[in-house]
Amino acid sequence: MPEQRPDETGPVGERRVSRPAVPPSRPRSTPQEPVHHRTEQIDLRAGFPPVRHETAQIDLSGGLPGGLPIPPRRTRQGRRLGIDVGSVRVGVALSDPTGTLASPLETVPRARDESDLDRIAALVAEHEVTEVIVGEPRHLSGASGASAREARAYSRALAGRLGGVPVHLVDERLSTVSASGALRANGLDSRRQRSVIDQAAAVVILQAYLDAQQERS
Repeated sequence: MPEQRPDETGPVGERRVSRPAVPPSRPRSTPQEPVHHRTEQIDLRAGFPPVRHETAQIDLSGGLPGGLPIPPRRTRQGRRLGIDVGSVRVGVALSDPTGTLASPLETVPRARDESDLDRIAALVAEHEVTEVIVGEPRHLSGASGASAREARAYSRALAGRLGGVPVHLVDERLSTVSASGALRANGLDSRRQRSVIDQAAAVVILQAYLDAQQERS
């Protein structure tokens, strides 16, 4: 029998087998002190406190910060239709697509079956009009009479046929007088050309509106 030694795993003269060392135990980490964040107690029994929205007024008259120019105000593009409402005829004028210049378009006879309203609605669709301007005749004092009431009723009836196209009433106290003067200056007798003066009055109404819009923009 080969001689055995207590510190060996086999007979004398054979290779000694090493045993893995036992890893040391990890040191215990000491618990850190808890971190306390200071809070403020709010009493919400009466509801949340009011929120303040404060704004500061900035002067942009000299341009945007950094020298950026202020963009110009955009005006609505599209043709406008001007209307001079009469008891016998309706004068119609049309603007250019930029809404700058008014020109005579057509004279529509008034009809009991309101076919004149249908004709104007067809013109609005044909020329892709974005706004309709109806003259409201008033006295020089500014008071409204039967003609003004007729114009308001006509504009309401027309608006019901135009869907989303807006209809505006504008003061036209001197539109017919101005149209007559313009026709006489061009050598035309307005008394013999009633249909022409109706269109000319619509031009005066529409042009005054376009000029006012240009000044505002």
